[in-house]
Amino acid sequence: MAVVGVVMGSQSDLPVMDKALQALEEFGIPYAVKILSAHRTLDETVAWARKFAAEGGEVIIAGAGLAAHLPGVVAGAVAIPVIGVPIASGPLNGVDSLYSIVQMPPGVPVACMAIDGAYNGALLAVEILALKNGEVKDKLVRFRQAQADKVTAQDEALQNRGGLGNDQSKRDYHA
Repeated sequence: MAVVGVVMGSQSDLPVMDKALQALEEFGIPYAVKILSAHRTLDETVAWARKFAAEGGEVIIAGAGLAAHLPGVVAGAVAIPVIGVPIASGPLNGVDSLYSIVQMPPGVPVACMAIDGAYNGALLAVEILALKNGEVKDKLVRFRQAQADKVTAQDEALQNRGGLGNDQSKRDYHA
């Protein structure tokens, strides 16, 4: 059974939203994915969101560009967390999408990611699931440790390199 729903406004959003799907797959999170439009398929969008939540779905990630009403419409239809992903498109390159998602009215919250932030949207969904699923939490802890280990390894490589220029005596990489 899918616990995360991923919905996007059009096929053109898929390259960005695919990053969310990849992250969910990395964590072994079952998901359902749809293309629905808040403007062109409003009734189907609301029906899908309500059915998904009624069948045990726990989080929805909704990505859209331009006017980007999809996350807000979904949030208005269900009582589960909705994560909005503004997609860079059109003459404003995603700023309009960002404002559409982040400026929700009181009582209908949407967690808003950065423009094209689908990967982080999926990680937020994983964090929400980890609140009551120990296996997911363990995977998240291991993921975070792997991120820290990568940064540590990068720093060690830099320190072992000894400097970036000809006059290494003026550089202190251990400060």
